[in-house]
Amino acid sequence: MPTTLRIAGYQDARSVHTRAVRVLESALKQSLGGAVEIEFEPNIAARGRKVADLLDLVEAGELDLCYFSSSYLTARVPALGVFDIPFELTDRSRTRALLQGELGARIADAIASRTGYKALGFWDNGLRNISNRLRPIRTPEDCKGLRIRTLPSEGYHAAFRALGMEPVTIDIRDFAQAVASHAVDAQENPLTNVRQFGIEKHHRHVTMTRHFHGVALLLCNARTWAAWALEIREALALAASRATQAQWDFATADERLSREALEAEGIAIGDLDAAGRAAFREAVRPLVERQVAELPPELIAMVGAAKSGAA
Repeated sequence: MPTTLRIAGYQDARSVHTRAVRVLESALKQSLGGAVEIEFEPNIAARGRKVADLLDLVEAGELDLCYFSSSYLTARVPALGVFDIPFELTDRSRTRALLQGELGARIADAIASRTGYKALGFWDNGLRNISNRLRPIRTPEDCKGLRIRTLPSEGYHAAFRALGMEPVTIDIRDFAQAVASHAVDAQENPLTNVRQFGIEKHHRHVTMTRHFHGVALLLCNARTWAAWALEIREALALAASRATQAQWDFATADERLSREALEAEGIAIGDLDAAGRAAFREAVRPLVERQVAELPPELIAMVGAAKSGAA
């Protein structure tokens, strides 16, 4: 009797996440053959479910695996707050190395101790930038008064409040409509998601703030993991590793291609100059100081290794 793995996500076939799940699927089939059956639903929102439901479905055991932004779990796993410090993790290669090392191991342990998940990988959820429908953003002053859709992390909300914005959380299922209807003036995402959700149709201004480096967790139900045969666990761990490596490569390439495509469509994409980046950092400095004081010193020390590569 084959073991069935139930996986779901929230993006279409073009996305770097869906493509990574396909790598995982292929690797499992290669190692286990007919011993495993994989049911993969690429976009749970297509049947009307809120995307955030994925977390509950996996933790309850109705699904076995999903990927999801770490920021949705920060309140439950405070160690994930290291990813929610603005303007700190801005170098993709260094962040990738940190997650492959001791920082990743510490975070995985924290997730296991505080939730019903086992973290099988840390995926690149993109260097996040601000798009808006009203004006170019070059300084924190340009942010004032804008209503921005963001993630349900207190670190994210506090950062945007420090910039004079009004942060709101809207489920991914509904966020493109919120942009189209002007329920929000701005949103923040990697360039790949600007294209994925058609945001460029409504937001003609993008600023490469790179204010957060999003991390997507590849999560498995912990009880299900423990119940699987050793052969299944070993094959899934290896497949997850291969998918993670591929996903980071997909994300790196897609940022470049997305910028080229957006600029070809006439989207105004601006890079912050040194003075502008310094002004943004200064605007959130009191918040960063509080965040650093609240997190374990050993985690801050690990993340600090990425600062020398900050852009």
